[in-house]
Amino acid sequence: MEHLLFLVHRIPYPPNKGDKIRSWHLLRHLAQRYRVHLGTFIDDPADRQYIDTVRQCCGQTHFAELNPRIARVRSLGALAANRPLTLDYYRDAGLRDWVGRLMKEEPVAKILVFSSAMAQYATEFPQARRIIDFVDIDSDKWRQYADSKLWPMSWLYRREGRQLLRYERQVASAFDASLFVSPAEAALFRKLAPESASKTGFFNNGVDTEYFSPERAYANPYAADEAAIVFTGAMDYWPNVDAVQWFAREAMPAILANDSRAVFYIVGTRPSAQVRALAALPGVRVTGAVPDVRPYLAHARVAVAPLRIARGIQNKVLEAMAMAKQVVVSPQALEGIDAQSGRDLVQADNAQQFAAAVSAALARPDNVMGGVARNKVESEYSWGSSLARVDALLDSDARGSDEVAQLEEGVCL
Repeated sequence: MEHLLFLVHRIPYPPNKGDKIRSWHLLRHLAQRYRVHLGTFIDDPADRQYIDTVRQCCGQTHFAELNPRIARVRSLGALAANRPLTLDYYRDAGLRDWVGRLMKEEPVAKILVFSSAMAQYATEFPQARRIIDFVDIDSDKWRQYADSKLWPMSWLYRREGRQLLRYERQVASAFDASLFVSPAEAALFRKLAPESASKTGFFNNGVDTEYFSPERAYANPYAADEAAIVFTGAMDYWPNVDAVQWFAREAMPAILANDSRAVFYIVGTRPSAQVRALAALPGVRVTGAVPDVRPYLAHARVAVAPLRIARGIQNKVLEAMAMAKQVVVSPQALEGIDAQSGRDLVQADNAQQFAAAVSAALARPDNVMGGVARNKVESEYSWGSSLARVDALLDSDARGSDEVAQLEEGVCL
């Protein structure tokens, strides 16, 4: 069995939270074909409970502890140097030493890096076939953050966007292939890094449609007199924080005027102070962490994704579609998902459109749209077909003209 080094910025478990969904499915898939050696960070003490589960898929492992507060302070050192703060945030001498020893002790010929922050641990090994899954263009997220912040944070975020893009381009040029989460994300990176366009591709996120199934029985977490509107996601993540603040303040008043039973449920871990404050508003509930998001999706009248800052594919949208829910999304949340407004879901461009679409869904639930949405996920967003593309890239030792042409068209082999 071949040996492969997998470098991930956060422990790839549990498989139902944010970017861990993609990294967990990658790890489980790779373990079927390779002896996978895993280097990763633990940035939440609660995640230590998953170490043994993850180790069962791996050969050698290294779990580096990361304290977010200390890492933020440490990353400020990058301001005096010509490098992005992100690299210093994820800089760890123990992990670097472990990777160095592993590459000497084991016949590792392939390295898969997950997220730009982890590429720094693979730069010294050009003899290996190196592929990076950027997932999203992180540098562009920082640019979007800057547009929504006041000085000095706007200056800091804009600087990080520039510095990180420069680093992303360096990595893409040095590595054998770069992957993103959607055709749109890959196309944008080709414009930002034209020198690496011929080896830039994508593979879609998938959804476990057996797990996210509307056919299962779920206990109703809502009161009998509530018409629930649900948003799911990590609630310390700024794009999610911004989305729910905007929806609660700009769209909910009009929705409540149409239906006094309407309640906006914000479901997700680690709600920030700004999110917790929203619970004081009429018709808003903040749950914090829940053991299972599926009951909240199953019994909601409608799911919303009013993101104003977004990159890549929103898992929350695909999961709600898999649960056969009527979903109302912003254009940003829809980006990267091959879905048609009015058939698979509903796109709303502003607060008035969100209020109108959600009010209509509360008044007249559209079970037909929910069924069409689930069929779309089943047919186009399976993990098996997506991960087969990664296999092809890892197996390729040289780039022929056909392969380059496919990547340029956005088809990742």
